[in-house]
Amino acid sequence: MTRSLFPKLSAPLEQGRPHSEAASSTVDGVLRRSARRTPVRVALRYGPRSWTYEELDDAVSRAAGALRAEGLAPGDRVGAYGHNSDAYLIGFLACARAGLVHVPVNQNLTGDDLAYIVRQSGASLVLADPDIADRLPGDVPVLPLRDADDTLLTRLAASAPYDGESPGADELAQLLYTSGTTALPKGARMTHRALVHEYVSAIHALDLKDTDRPVHALPLYHSAQMHVFLLPYLAVGATNTILDAPAADRVFDLVEAGEADSLFAPPTVWIGLSQHPEFAARDLSGLRKAYYGASIMPVPVLERLRARLPGLAFYNCFGQSEIGPLATVLGPDEHEGRMDSCGRPVLFVEAKVVDDEGKDVPDGTPGEVVYRSPQLCDGYWDKPEETEQAFRDGWFRSGDLAVRDSEGYFTVVDRVKDVINSGGVLVASRQVEDALYTHPAVAETAVVGLPDERWIEAVTAVVVRTADVTEEDLIAHARERLAHFKAPKRVVFVDELPRNASGKILKRELRDRFRR
Repeated sequence: MTRSLFPKLSAPLEQGRPHSEAASSTVDGVLRRSARRTPVRVALRYGPRSWTYEELDDAVSRAAGALRAEGLAPGDRVGAYGHNSDAYLIGFLACARAGLVHVPVNQNLTGDDLAYIVRQSGASLVLADPDIADRLPGDVPVLPLRDADDTLLTRLAASAPYDGESPGADELAQLLYTSGTTALPKGARMTHRALVHEYVSAIHALDLKDTDRPVHALPLYHSAQMHVFLLPYLAVGATNTILDAPAADRVFDLVEAGEADSLFAPPTVWIGLSQHPEFAARDLSGLRKAYYGASIMPVPVLERLRARLPGLAFYNCFGQSEIGPLATVLGPDEHEGRMDSCGRPVLFVEAKVVDDEGKDVPDGTPGEVVYRSPQLCDGYWDKPEETEQAFRDGWFRSGDLAVRDSEGYFTVVDRVKDVINSGGVLVASRQVEDALYTHPAVAETAVVGLPDERWIEAVTAVVVRTADVTEEDLIAHARERLAHFKAPKRVVFVDELPRNASGKILKRELRDRFRR
């Protein structure tokens, strides 16, 4: 780490540390235990800075002290509006240690969307990067994370370690706002206990080891990168590298240098890496673990990746914010014959498939996935009606349409709201998308239902193409692989598909844009 910046970050680990029983099931306790177990191992690298576990733990305590010195009290909400950095991680862990509720906000949000989350959460302070801080509502106090004279990082040397009471395991650690692909975002109330359970599930299901060299390139505001990978990897004591973004050249360099062997990315990023001009030429044999999730991976794309990197172990991670977010995993030895599956429930998750009335459906029958788990949120922040609708009979309604097979594997068919009613017959958009992805001129596609007088909803494919191809060509291609009623009635070509920062395609935006 850069000693000239942080000359006083050397207090003994035990100084000012409460030792309540609750701390063992708290987010900040995860780091504390790793710091005691492997104090001098490098925990984190970001740009020119690196932190040992002891240094990182001490920085978190000092940052917690700095936040409480701002007049914040346990339970107060603290927004986080910044890019990937070591400061972002320290801010989250400092909130957890000080009993504050962290509210991660998509750094790409602006205007009313940004103001909605800040105000709906009741944030008392926002940790923000200076280059985007001016987008925030003017009446909300801001503390810069980095790249300014007075930031959370620069305050560490002058701040005393936090010596207050640890939060309880059942107290709130974070409000995880849903992606808002179909409605206004809702803040999932995540307790310390829920997140720690999810970390254990991730470690178990994803084979996370202290010898792994993970690179974290997706936005840390998103629960998948933070809670499925970065925090669980800190729990096992691995050396982590944070990148600003999943730039292909940087990822390739780290792999070739032996500094990265594990990467999580949504399908859109894996598609981009596989289409990069240097993908075939670079030595990527050091990449051992490939994790994908956040949206459905087209089977043809996965097949191309596996053909190029046959020694790479692929893991499909599936879930949603409300469950921390990992719910099911398809491991590398489970892909053969079921590459469209999202796997089986992780250690602390119970899942089943039900009909509209909440009754179990037979294996092989589509229905809504429901969950029961200590990883689940305890409701939505200040939204009692939405909470009551989501939690029924002790189960959480996911909104995902899936089938379960006799071996317990789940295959997601669609979001319930994305199923297309074409002439009174339900069509799963994913099946149509997979058929289109087998055409060499299709780079990306999203299939939606648009209002139609004859069909109720017309199956419509929105396509990003890599070569000249016509609407008629793609419709004919789909009809060779699907029943005619499932094939697109219309194909629209675009330069790119709209997505949120986690890689999910915004089908709501496509329906609004192309509605006639």
